[in-house]
Amino acid sequence: MQEPKEERKILTMPNKTAVVPVNSDYIALTNNALDIIRENLKNQPLSYQLFDIIKSPSGGATSFTVPGLAGDEIYKELTGIVLDYATPRAYWDTPDPVEGTPPVCYSPDSLISHEGKPCNRCPFNDFGSKDGESNAKACKESVTIFLLRPDNIMPIIIRVPVSSKVIFQRYMTRLIGKMMPLCGVVTKITLEKTTNKTGQPYSLYNFEAINILSPEETVKARTFGQQFMEVVNTNELNQEAG
Repeated sequence: MQEPKEERKILTMPNKTAVVPVNSDYIALTNNALDIIRENLKNQPLSYQLFDIIKSPSGGATSFTVPGLAGDEIYKELTGIVLDYATPRAYWDTPDPVEGTPPVCYSPDSLISHEGKPCNRCPFNDFGSKDGESNAKACKESVTIFLLRPDNIMPIIIRVPVSSKVIFQRYMTRLIGKMMPLCGVVTKITLEKTTNKTGQPYSLYNFEAINILSPEETVKARTFGQQFMEVVNTNELNQEAG
């Protein structure tokens, strides 16, 4: 007696070329944002001067100052998708360099300098090398965050000082523990007033994931972030680490 043939199930793969519309509150993920950016730039890279840069406020202030169409706007918190980030460092041979002055040495990742030398062997990376009186390093570290907000196709740059660098890294580690990509959540950034060992006030950054993006939004955010960074002059941005 002949055994019955095993029934085969044919699996059909989805059409990879099909464009699936993304339902999102972020206009950069639902429109041809990159086409507009490339068209207006005419193949020129995005330079540092073209971004809205959000720096750490002085005196321990707990509000962000963000440039707007009608002037500066004050925010108690900033929310958006972190498209990308960098951990640059830079060294100037003067204690208070004029803004825009190129550093003597810089690194895009705080590991290897632009000359190919390891940062961990540099004397300017030692604690106390800044002035000999404090514990500060002469080579200035920071975190550069590209934050995409819902109502804009251009991200803002947030400069996180070295005093809050570990806080940002811990936030990333928590996301890793939950198997969540950084571009797969909506991040809220706030400021907290604190003081250093000498009693001087400064602003401490806090990071919180307040929403999880859909898988479709996450893929779109990752792709947009990668393609957006291709038109950014990252070398110039790294040199502006101070």
